[in-house]
Amino acid sequence: MNVVILSKVRASRLVNVLLLLQTRTRMTAGELADELEESVRTIYRDVDALAEAGVPIYAERGPHGGVRLVDGYRTRLTGLTAEEAEAVFLSGLPGPAAELGLGTVVAAARLKVMAALPPELRTRAGRVSERFHLDAPGWFQSAEELPHLALLAGAVWESQLVQMTYRRGERAGTVERTIEPLGLVLKGGVWYVLARTSDSIRTYRVSRVKEAALVGERFIRPEGFDLAAHWEQSRTAYEQGVERVEVVVRLPADQLSYFGDAAGDRVMADSRRSTDPVDTDFIRLRLEFDWADDAIAAALRLPDAVEVIEPAWLRQAIVETAQKLLAHYSEGSAVGLQG
Repeated sequence: MNVVILSKVRASRLVNVLLLLQTRTRMTAGELADELEESVRTIYRDVDALAEAGVPIYAERGPHGGVRLVDGYRTRLTGLTAEEAEAVFLSGLPGPAAELGLGTVVAAARLKVMAALPPELRTRAGRVSERFHLDAPGWFQSAEELPHLALLAGAVWESQLVQMTYRRGERAGTVERTIEPLGLVLKGGVWYVLARTSDSIRTYRVSRVKEAALVGERFIRPEGFDLAAHWEQSRTAYEQGVERVEVVVRLPADQLSYFGDAAGDRVMADSRRSTDPVDTDFIRLRLEFDWADDAIAAALRLPDAVEVIEPAWLRQAIVETAQKLLAHYSEGSAVGLQG
C-alpha cells in the first residue's frame, strides 16, 4: 500500500513539474523545489525521470540557465474560447475552496488549465485573476470557525449519514440530529448544509455544528433533488416568514456614520430612526437581525457611545460576555504573564 501511495505522489509531482515548465517556460531547480515544497535533489531526480520517459526536457547551465522543455512541446486544451478561458479563472474561489479542504486541488486544476491553454488564451486568462478578486463576506465580518465543514462536504459527496450536535441559537440550546446531507451552499460568506432528517429537508448553519461524525452508513438521495431550486425556495420562504430579532439602540447623532460601518449596510437599510426622548443630541435606531447570534456579535462591535436599549436579554448577553472577557484578561489569567 505504501509503495502505491508513494508512486501516486511522485506521479502527481512529475505532472506538476511538467505543467509548471509549460506555463513558465524556464525555471531553476531551486524555483521548482520551492514551488513544489521538495528538495533540489528530488527535482533533479524528477527531471531525469521525465527525460527517461521520453519528455523533451533539458537543463541549461550558467547564470541564465534552468530547466526547460523543448520549444513547442505542449498539451493543448482544445475547445475553449477566450471568454471561456477567462471564466475559468474568474470563477475560482480560493477561500471557500480551502474551507472545503480543496485549496490545493483547485490550485492544481488551475495550473493544469493554464498550462494547456495556447499562449494567446493563457495571457488573457491570467489577466483576469490579476484584475478581479471576489471577497464574499461583508465588512466587519470575521471568518467563522468551521471545523466540521470538510467532513460535511465529504458526506455530501459520498452520501454518508452524519450524526451531529447542533446549536439551535444563543438561547435555544443544542440538539442531536442524524442527517442525510444533500448539499452545501455559501451565502454571503456563510456556509449552510441542506440535509434531510426523518421528516423533511432542513437548512443548518455549518458554524453551529458543534460535533459531527460519520455514522458509517450510506443513504439514497431523493430522486430529482435540485439543490439550487430547493435553496431558492427555502431562501424565499425564510425571508418572507422569518421573525427577525428586533434591537433598539441609542447613540449620538454625529456617530451615525461610524455606527453604520459597524452594523452593516443591510441592517442599516431596514433601520428606523427617531429622536431620543431624553436628549435631542441623541437618536434611536430600531434594527432587525436575522439571528440572535448576529445581534450579539453586532452589539459587541458597536462604539462605546452606543447603548443597546432593547431587548433585555441582549443587554444581559452583553454584560455576561463582558464579564467573561474581563475574567479572561484579568491580571494573572494569561499564560504569558504567569511566573
